[in-house]
Amino acid sequence: MDPTELLRLGVYGQLSVDPSDVQTASLDFGMLSRAEPWAVLHPASADDITRVVKAAYESEAHGFTISARGHGHSINGQAQTSNGVVIQMSGSRGRRLGSSTPAALRPHVYEKERYVDVWGGELWIDVLRSTLEHGLAPKSWTDYLYLSVGGTLSNAGISGQAFHQGKGELLTCSEEQNSGLFHAVLGGLGQFGIITRARISLEPAPKRVRWIRVLYSDFSTFTRDQEYLISLHELPASQKFDYVEGFVIVDEGLINNWRSSFFSPRNPVKITSLGTDGGVLYCLEITKNYDESTADTTDQEVESLLKKLNFIQSSVFTTDLLYVDFLDRVHKAELKLRSKGLWEVPHPWLNLFIPKSRIADFDKGVFKGILGNKTGGPILIYPMNKHKWDNRSSVVTPDEDVFYLVAFLRSALDNGEEMQSLEYLNHQNRQILKFCDEAGIKAKQYLPHYTTQEEWVDHFGDKWGQFYQRKMEFDPRYILATGQRIFKPSFQSSSNMAL
Repeated sequence: MDPTELLRLGVYGQLSVDPSDVQTASLDFGMLSRAEPWAVLHPASADDITRVVKAAYESEAHGFTISARGHGHSINGQAQTSNGVVIQMSGSRGRRLGSSTPAALRPHVYEKERYVDVWGGELWIDVLRSTLEHGLAPKSWTDYLYLSVGGTLSNAGISGQAFHQGKGELLTCSEEQNSGLFHAVLGGLGQFGIITRARISLEPAPKRVRWIRVLYSDFSTFTRDQEYLISLHELPASQKFDYVEGFVIVDEGLINNWRSSFFSPRNPVKITSLGTDGGVLYCLEITKNYDESTADTTDQEVESLLKKLNFIQSSVFTTDLLYVDFLDRVHKAELKLRSKGLWEVPHPWLNLFIPKSRIADFDKGVFKGILGNKTGGPILIYPMNKHKWDNRSSVVTPDEDVFYLVAFLRSALDNGEEMQSLEYLNHQNRQILKFCDEAGIKAKQYLPHYTTQEEWVDHFGDKWGQFYQRKMEFDPRYILATGQRIFKPSFQSSSNMAL
């Protein structure tokens, strides 16, 4: 299909070839790749998406591909395409459709049933604002609220309701209805359908958060405490924390930046003064939600939980803030970086799932080895329970009951310092992956990025057969999410990947 013919598809939103739209869709947060689409669709409803996907699926002579783009937070061009249409799911309604939001794109909160139905391109921050009007909030969150709901679910979210297939059919699916597609799209990297709406479970929203950070110098003590805290998940709320994360501090300067981002330090802390092992500190970050009615007991509950942990006793840093302010904490850091011109820079992020049995080896080889004493950005680390992940979804995790997310969230700067350059950080990422491979650490990439079919087959392992069959069933022409580089469109190659 000629690109100009796309403009005659009869959509109710806007199918644009405006250079500014094309430019925006050609880049993402990673700023590591660029691909210009033929056109950008700003949909007014799921029907607009149906028309464009159906046209792509039925086009025989001049086929084209479809990539759904939320807030553009992918790292390696996963939502890009150079021979098709980018569907701009987020941010289109105000700019393209005037001040009135189409009913199909509005969130619908059901207070009695405690769920909200939202457009797939809705940002989590807007979901939060809509539900708080009813005194409710989603049960789980991403750390960064300026991501789209559909993008989150496609990269291993846990709940969703309505999806859009690669054949141009609009289907509603759940665990009971069209369950194969329902599980396929969760963690499916956009390969099987475009999430047009999702149903999100809600709970009463707390008013405030007790936010606590404590430091460790011994890695085994740090991980033991983290694993203990996530083992309490079945206990009543009064006997567990509501949030458990952590991060690694290998840079002498970062500890004071870390403190100042939390509250103003009076006495700067030196890593060397804390008796660290290999010059590395580990920070446990935990929170307790509460309301005015439970404020009196919150202190006792927090104190009881902290007594069971073995952190450096002089390193307890605590603050209280509104629930909304805690959830939106990363955005505040974003605004500071934007003001300094440090946000729109390359982000060579690397996210790994590491088996619990090998996390100590990873610490020695990477945190105390490859990284040296410079990080280039935050390094998150925290454990998860495998049984909380539905094995029927498309997401791939290590084959152990507990595994860790280790996220290197680094920014490359063109400031003349070699260790902050894109080339240096990319090389270090390759070193980390090579170390895992040579040490036999069966790491799995989260938000994976591979360039060969062989690498993707290895990534999915035992799940590859199911993944491939789902692709053949739901997107047999391979037109969706080609930026992931898993399959080549059928109109580009006669020899696609085989089992």
